[in-house]
Amino acid sequence: MAVQTVVTSTDSSAVDLGPAAALSCRECGHRVPLGPVFACEECFGPLEIAYDFSAYDTEELRKRIEAGPANIWRYAPLLPVPADVAEKPNLNPGWTKLVQADHLAGELGVEPGKLFVKDDSGNPTHSFKDRVVAQALEAARAFGFTTLSCSSTGNLAGAVGAAAARAGLRSCVFIPHDLEQGKVVMAAIYGGELVGIEGNYDDVNRFCSELIGDPAGEGWGFVNVNLRPYYAEGSKTLAYEICEQLGWRLPDQIVVPIASGSQLTKVDKGLQELIRLGLVEDRPYRIFGAQAKGCSPVSTAFKAGHDVVRPQKPDTIAKSLAIGNPADGPYVLDIARRTGGAVEDVTDEQVVEAIKLLARTEGIFAETAGGVTVGVTRKLIEDGVLDPSLTTVVLNTGDGLKTLDAVAGTGLTATIRPTLDSFREAGLA
Repeated sequence: MAVQTVVTSTDSSAVDLGPAAALSCRECGHRVPLGPVFACEECFGPLEIAYDFSAYDTEELRKRIEAGPANIWRYAPLLPVPADVAEKPNLNPGWTKLVQADHLAGELGVEPGKLFVKDDSGNPTHSFKDRVVAQALEAARAFGFTTLSCSSTGNLAGAVGAAAARAGLRSCVFIPHDLEQGKVVMAAIYGGELVGIEGNYDDVNRFCSELIGDPAGEGWGFVNVNLRPYYAEGSKTLAYEICEQLGWRLPDQIVVPIASGSQLTKVDKGLQELIRLGLVEDRPYRIFGAQAKGCSPVSTAFKAGHDVVRPQKPDTIAKSLAIGNPADGPYVLDIARRTGGAVEDVTDEQVVEAIKLLARTEGIFAETAGGVTVGVTRKLIEDGVLDPSLTTVVLNTGDGLKTLDAVAGTGLTATIRPTLDSFREAGLA
């Protein structure tokens, strides 16, 4: 793959992205200046943000975070954003609920007080994608882009449309043509351009990579392509929030859904940064990845003991996770093995059961990705892989109203006449 860049009128050496110091290759360590680049010019490995945190005092940093706004910008000192980010037009996502899920714990055989659900359906467009787009938007501003774009399985398209509308930018996003109707409507409602591509997500992503290198894509910031190093950092804030909400403690176990795998790798990066900064005690934690069986390339590789992830053609109701060739798959394998975790998958039927279970026990209506994480958590406990006596956090990354088709058939308990006799006849008394 050739290195893709977009030329803008902005001098990238002069951009203000806070503590971000450079882009560093995850494979060879080669560093380049901050800019709209996502692949290493030396080995074509993925680039990520490298920081300079050397000036921070632990206690002063903790106080600064705790005094910050109730959104992800409380962590601005640890993110690639300018110091005045909270003053700019932005959707300001984050600081979502960490729900102590004792009723769900009882169903799964977890000790009371040990199971938590990080419910990111409370974000502005009802998915965790608002976090990553907020980061990408700041990079887009810094590099002078005029159009915000993405390849998406649905949630990201809506998050980009909403963020661009709020920021006063044009948006044009690309999705597989057969997405859930709820996600199509939510992506289109913000007034940007929504383009369906004939094919699956991997086809959409390939097209966007080609568009970046074409003159037609000049001035476009693709949040998950040429802005990917900045975009991906938004997922770290999940780790930051979880630890702060647990009283500045690491969870013992965390279950994360896998699409591209970026969220899981950045959650791990966030935990490692908190340890290095002294904000949490350094102790072991385990990270588990969750996939749907109909698109489980990482789970398949993990179980086979492979280091390489073989692409699959997606066929699952969990369309937000339906990425058959996950870019961060090998890194997910490394993290799962390094932390003593695992990568597991569940059937579509188990996904639906888990969605209903979470709704019935905790009042949280998850989309299919949340059903995947809850279903995998249940399976890991039943198989003796996940320890039910340890503090465990399960991620719900989106709102079930976006994937209503998955639970079609759920409806009225009974239809009665407006009389007490009819009520009693229905056996409801």
